[in-house]
Amino acid sequence: MSLTVQDNALAKPVEAHRSRATLLSDYLVLGKPRVMTLVMFTATVGLAVAPRHPHPLRDVVALLCIAAGAAAAGALNMWYDADIDAVMARTDKRPIPAGRVSRAEALAVGLASALASVGALALLVNGLSAVLLGSTIAFYVIVYTMWLKRSTPQNIVIGGAAGALPPLIGWTAATGDVAIEPLALVLIIFLWTPPHFWALSLWRAADYARAGVPMLPVVAGPAATRRQILTYALVLAPCGALPWVLGSASMLYGVFALCAGGALAALAFELWRSASERTAKKLFGWSILYLFSLFAALLLDARLSLLFARS
Repeated sequence: MSLTVQDNALAKPVEAHRSRATLLSDYLVLGKPRVMTLVMFTATVGLAVAPRHPHPLRDVVALLCIAAGAAAAGALNMWYDADIDAVMARTDKRPIPAGRVSRAEALAVGLASALASVGALALLVNGLSAVLLGSTIAFYVIVYTMWLKRSTPQNIVIGGAAGALPPLIGWTAATGDVAIEPLALVLIIFLWTPPHFWALSLWRAADYARAGVPMLPVVAGPAATRRQILTYALVLAPCGALPWVLGSASMLYGVFALCAGGALAALAFELWRSASERTAKKLFGWSILYLFSLFAALLLDARLSLLFARS
């Protein structure tokens, strides 16, 4: 099946009369708010654990810029992938295929948000964080969306680099430099991304096949996908404790990270053995909880360490 589906055959005509509230709501959906929430949270952790004196106003500005950058990447992704979204049950209600927003509008919103977020971050925070944010948006849109997603089953692995960078951007917004501690957080998210998305694609394989997206279950089959999920989960489990190993988090965090990673690996092992769609869905849900809880624990650990240091 062709990897490109014509817009005029699939997309509904854009609604002529839309209220301002409806339009703003659709523009928000273009920014992928759930993804943006994850980006904001991991960037907040990167910023919070950085060794520097707090600067509340600068921190808020940095996080708003990172959020706007994530929204820009989401809007540009939906602009380019409108043909794919129109034939997938998971995405056919999105604003463009549903006819609530035109591709031109999505492109304009995405480009404006990208330029504004990167420019504001450069002017109000520092140049390094702006360069990283701009590179992340470009990588996600050009390398992942326009190239990898439609050409290789390793799209999620390589493209995951873009989603892994927010903690580093948060750190550099606070410090102006790069260090090994935020790179460890980048590695954790990078390793987390394949099992998270491949678990989803296991029960959405028919959807991806219909759209012509070469996700791993479509190209290599479910068994190979389950093996890859288990492999990544086994590597990720100990890597979650890297902040403790590097001395940037306490042993309490390290124990929690190892336990959480062990639970994720156990679920991946169960999926490998059972080939159950129910287990794939459970792993997908648990993977979200795993990442949020791991970064929440790191944030709490940093706050407690600071409190004890002051006392």
